[in-house]
Amino acid sequence: MCCFTAKTEVHATTIFARLKGADAQVLAYQMQYTATEPVAMILPLPVALPAREDSVSWVNLKEYPELFGDLAQGFPHKPESNMLGSRSKSASAEATPVLAVHDVGDFIASFVPTVDDFARLDARFSIKKEVWAQIPEYADYGFAVFQLKSLAGSTHPIALEWKTRLRGQVFFPTVHIHDGTVHKEDEFDHALYLQDSDLDSKVGDYDGPQSKDSRTGLVRSDGKASSFAKVPRALGLVDGDLLVHRMTIQGMHANKDTIINPRALAAGGGCGRCDYASTDAPSSLGIGATVLAGLAWIIRRRDERGKAGRA
Repeated sequence: MCCFTAKTEVHATTIFARLKGADAQVLAYQMQYTATEPVAMILPLPVALPAREDSVSWVNLKEYPELFGDLAQGFPHKPESNMLGSRSKSASAEATPVLAVHDVGDFIASFVPTVDDFARLDARFSIKKEVWAQIPEYADYGFAVFQLKSLAGSTHPIALEWKTRLRGQVFFPTVHIHDGTVHKEDEFDHALYLQDSDLDSKVGDYDGPQSKDSRTGLVRSDGKASSFAKVPRALGLVDGDLLVHRMTIQGMHANKDTIINPRALAAGGGCGRCDYASTDAPSSLGIGATVLAGLAWIIRRRDERGKAGRA
């Protein structure tokens, strides 16, 4: 899930994900956006428990801004498609060390291991415990927080690696809250890229950028990633020996995170909920259920901002 701390228009979202071993996942995320004021983006993540500050590793892709452009080249004729670390002067801030901040290219990033640890961030980006009590599904998530350094543009990819609790499943943060309102359905403009050896072992030949493989329901790339991506510049995110598989989600859809089980999908299953349709993948893809009410804090944020700043 991604959410923004101020009104933000977002489009052309691209996400890359891959499992590394049995219990780790990498993720790269890029979008075009316009904000009206300095903004932070928050990605709740299904981190393995207990979560710690080092549960997430940051990957700086500032020197590879064209990662997703290169991935798209694997599908010829692609369709169109420093505030975080400042300290509060409250008594609790004096007693508790602030979370570490990391300069990751165009972003200032922090990882918040638990809901309680939001008190260790700048109060403008804190989430009150009583708000999170209304959303138990996210009570034990970790949170990657990124402050965007500019108000508009196309960022280089945000990238990270974490220890995941979803063993064998790939997590895509596709819920989006951009205008301070939680929508049950929303307008999607997403391209999702996935690498997995189980999918590679099942697919047939490449048959064009719109041709979904009958065995996986995803579009497979025309060759291995090393033939179109600059693998060394991806800093371990992209496996050059694997294909890339793509699905696109465009138009109005249920506003949910996407979770795919590659092994089950390759075997003809992998369906968590079968009520989701994509322009580039069948409804049999497993989509993780997400409780949208959990982001009610965004709606209240502006009203509580003054109070939060003194917390």
